[in-house]
Formats: sequence, C-alpha cells, structure tokens
Amino acid sequence: MKKIAFLLIAAGILQITACKYDGTTQQTTPTDTTTKPVINAPAFDAENAYKFIETQVAFGPRVPGTLAQKKCAAWIESEIKKYADTVYIQKTTVSQPISNKKYPCINIIGSINPAATQRVLLLAHWDSRPWADQDIKDQNKPIDAADDGGSGVAVMLEIAAKLKQQKPSIGVDFLFTDAEDVGKTEWTDESYCLGTQYWARNPHVAGYKAKFGICLDMVGAKGALFPLEAFSKYYAPDAQKQIWDIGNRLGYSAYFSYNDGGQITDDHIPINEISKIPCVDIINLQYTGFGTHWHTHNDNINIIDKNTLKAVGQTVLQTLYEVE
Repeated sequence: MKKIAFLLIAAGILQITACKYDGTTQQTTPTDTTTKPVINAPAFDAENAYKFIETQVAFGPRVPGTLAQKKCAAWIESEIKKYADTVYIQKTTVSQPISNKKYPCINIIGSINPAATQRVLLLAHWDSRPWADQDIKDQNKPIDAADDGGSGVAVMLEIAAKLKQQKPSIGVDFLFTDAEDVGKTEWTDESYCLGTQYWARNPHVAGYKAKFGICLDMVGAKGALFPLEAFSKYYAPDAQKQIWDIGNRLGYSAYFSYNDGGQITDDHIPINEISKIPCVDIINLQYTGFGTHWHTHNDNINIIDKNTLKAVGQTVLQTLYEVE
C-alpha cells in the first residue's frame, strides 16, 4: 500500500515508508446518530468475503506483469459481471515518474444502475506489493497481500452481490484498481496509486462524477482500527462523518474510531485531487502506524478476521442505502 511519511505520537515523530501518514490522535466527539430513520440494508456475508480473499491469495502475489495478475484480473472481471449492469476494462501501461519503470495495468469497473445521476464510487486496489520491504527476511519477494489488496476487493464484491439482490435508488460504481503498490518512498508519493491516477485522468465514462467515493484499503485484519483520516476529513468531511456515524450506530464503534488518524497518501488522493470527487479512505491505522503484517509476508490469509470484514462491509452497504 502507499507511503506513510510522518506519524506524530506522544513524544516524537516516527518515520515510516509506504503510504503517507502525518497526524495526531485528537478525539472528536460524535454527534447524535439516532435521529434519522434506519433503512434496511441486506446482511453483508463475511463468509463469502473471506472466500473471495482465499481465491485471490490462491493465484499467488498479483504483481503487475505476472501470470497471477492476468488470472486474477480475469476472475475479478467474471465475478463483477455477475452483479453489475455494465463492466468496463482498462488495459494500459503505467510508468513510474522517477524510476521510469513501466507496468502493465488492468483497471476493472463495474456499474450498477448506470443511468442514475446520483452515484457513489467504491474503489480498492487488487495488486500485490512486489517487495516485503518491512519484513526481516525475503524482502525482495512479493507478498500475498491478503489484507493489503485482497480485503478491499472482497468487501466490494460482496457488496456488489447484495446490491444485485436489492437494487439501491442510486448508481454505484466499483473501481478495482491496479498498480497501486509498486511505489517506493525514494520514488516520491506519485510512484504509488498508478492505476487510480490513470483512471482519474481517463474515467470509464467521459465526465464521470459521483457524490462521493469510498476507498477500502486494509479492511480485513484482526484488530483493525479505522480512525478519521485527515485528507478525507479535508476533502470529504460530510461523507466521512456519515460513514462513521453509521458504523457506530450499527455497533462497530470498536472499529470506526472518532479519533483523528493523520494524513495518508492512498488511492483516494487522485480521486480527490484529479477527479475532484470527494473521497473517503477507510484504512487500518494503529496508533503506532500500520499493523505489524503490513508489507511483510505475514500479510496472508491468517491475518484476516471475518468480524472486521463484517464491520466494514455492513457499514459501507448501509451507507449506500442512506445516500440522499
């Protein structure tokens, strides 16, 4: 996943690579979340989501340019076609701005209710990091990316399945983005999120707009915590507040914390800054940085917790039925 730059904690500053993090842990008091009527959303099936992760991991690391990439892309396409009304495939080559490395990139987009003018964008990257740079061994080998890649895809597919059963009044677009995790700190922030950068400049529908977007990244691990990410709070405060209020209302306050979580450079940044769509990042961020499995070979199926998948999936699913 991305690049973390700076994490401010009690007595100092911790420098971390990959996904840019810079913030404090101030407490925000939630507002009353009981005044709006509850709209019944389908039950998110965490068992199905878990199986979706197992399938991805079985392909091997989904690194751009590998056979696993091609196999997983074909599988995601076949799955989203079961649920979406329209599916778009973007195949291109993306380049690193500093290293000049080039990667084959496959973005997959599924649209539900494509004619609806009121839309929400869901996105998650599906590629695996080519290096285990935070591990103490086999640092040059790719990781399984069960959480950092697999979990967001799985949650989106299960949400799509439920929307197929009970169509919402709005349109929903599912963006499965590639080449997110091929960056390095020394190559600058722009070396991450290459697939999303491409889509933001070349959307599947010309002039595409959405009321807001939700980026799902590392949303399946045991003990996950989702604080209020700072760029989301700046660009999409209303959507962020609505999602967190719904999560707390549904009983998932242990996951959706009202603490400020700092700044993360992730796929939501190109959506906010290039597409100009307010986009929220739901991302696992502990008080000492990302989880210990992050960018290591411990990011495998054993780190996944169905309770976390349920909390995130049900919260996002409920949100889609309460868009005004």
